[in-house]
Formats: sequence, C-alpha cells, structure tokens
Amino acid sequence: MVTRRWSGMVVSLLVVAVIGAGCAKRPATTTAASAPAPTGAAGSTGPGTTGGPTTGGAGPSAMQPSGGTTATPSTAAPTPTGPGARPAPSEFTAVPDVKDIFFDFDKYDIRPNDAKTLDANAAWLKSNGNMLVLIEGHCDERGTNEYNLALGERRAKAAMNYLVSQGVQASRITIISYGEERPVCSDKNEGCWARNRRAHFLVKPR
Repeated sequence: MVTRRWSGMVVSLLVVAVIGAGCAKRPATTTAASAPAPTGAAGSTGPGTTGGPTTGGAGPSAMQPSGGTTATPSTAAPTPTGPGARPAPSEFTAVPDVKDIFFDFDKYDIRPNDAKTLDANAAWLKSNGNMLVLIEGHCDERGTNEYNLALGERRAKAAMNYLVSQGVQASRITIISYGEERPVCSDKNEGCWARNRRAHFLVKPR
C-alpha cells in the first residue's frame, strides 16, 4: 500500500511539473507574438524607407513629402504685382527739358559738365512735381552683356542718386538698364561709343 501511495504521489508530482512547465512557456510565446509591433513602428519612423512592408503608420508618412513638394511651385509662381511693380517703359516719353548725361568708358561717375545737366533736370522735375521719371542706363558694345547690364544699372542709379541729392523725391524715380542693347550709334569708333554710354531720361504724369 505504501509503495502504491508513493507511486501515486510521484505520478501526481510529474503531472504538476508538466503542467507547470507548460504554463511557464506561455509568457515567452506572448512576447514573441508582440515583437512585430515594435519592428513595424520603427519602420514607419524611418524617412526615405520605401522597400519595407507597408504599415498603418508608413502610408501617411510617405504621402506627406509628396504633398509638400506639390504645394511649393504654387506659392513661388506668382509674379510681383501692385503698387511696387516696375512701370512699363512704353508709358514714358522724352521731353526736351530733361536731357541725357554721358559717361567715360567703364565708369559710372558723374562728370562736372554732366552734373550741370542733372542740376537743370532736377530743377525741371521739382517745378513739375506731377511727373514721374524713368532713367535708362546704357553702355557701348564693349564687354559682355551681363557686365554691361550691371554697368548700365550703376549709371542709372548714379543719376538717380544725384537727382535725389538735389531734392527730387526718390519715389518719383524708376531706373532700368539696357546695357548695350539699345545703342543710338552703331559705328565702331570712340565718338560713337561715347554717345552710347549714357543715362537717358523719360517722364510721364503720375
């Protein structure tokens, strides 16, 4: 009888041990099942990852850069308009009382004789306060187009600064450079080139 009792107890202990071992494995199985979730979350936060499996978080993340890129041209496309826009040169006309000035080769300094011309131009503009003025900067054909456009702008700006120093409001003045594009003379000599190195003045009513 004692032997049978011990045998029964041993069998019971073995059953309990087997059941306990089975219960011990269950948490490991649950952890393994939850492992893909962190992996998917990490994949969704990786910018530029396109080859991996699609997850719920990756879809909106991948679409967002595309939407931002599409919106960029629409914000940069509009051209400046309104009161600050440059007036059309065709709206201006030349008047005999506002005369051109001229410049030395590769210079934009105002020469003494041309300063006298600008003094007369400023006096006319101040006595005709309803007129706006456009100053065109011009160069001779020597030099690159890019260089001459920049030089023409410096010449127009030098003339504008002189007029402002004589009391003409800067808000009445617009400048533009044509570089070498609009010569008044096409001969290949210094006399002709000197005529092309100029600031030309046009006016229009406000």
